[in-house]
Amino acid sequence: MAVNYRERIIALWTVFLLGTLFHTQLNLIPLFHSLPVVESQPAKTINDISGIMWLMLGFFVLPMLAIIATTFTDSKRYRVMHFGLTIFYSIMNLLHVILDLFVQPLLWYQIALMVLLFFVGLLLNITAYQWMRLHNRANRSQGNLESSHF
Repeated sequence: MAVNYRERIIALWTVFLLGTLFHTQLNLIPLFHSLPVVESQPAKTINDISGIMWLMLGFFVLPMLAIIATTFTDSKRYRVMHFGLTIFYSIMNLLHVILDLFVQPLLWYQIALMVLLFFVGLLLNITAYQWMRLHNRANRSQGNLESSHF
């Protein structure tokens, strides 16, 4: 049975996005029970955090675009860029886990979720790497076949 790396990548990005959304939601659930939430940066207006909002938008949009591009693109250039994107997200997730260890109060359910997302990211790295390498092997095999017939 042939491995469909594109399906695996799309599934892993989807799991990552759902986990990231749940991470955000977990931070907001205390509000629904009249409890305070952890503040990373006090603000008076939405303009005070507009930079953070734009960064969060980018953080969520890039995986969505990766899902779309993976669905419709099979080029070598995209596979290399995609692999780089997965590495970037793994580094960001690791940094996020480390920084969350310094947030007070320490919320272990958030740490557990972020560690899970980090491992999903590592699986995504491995799968993206295999997908990227598959293209190289296919090209070399095709080249070997063509050169052996002449």
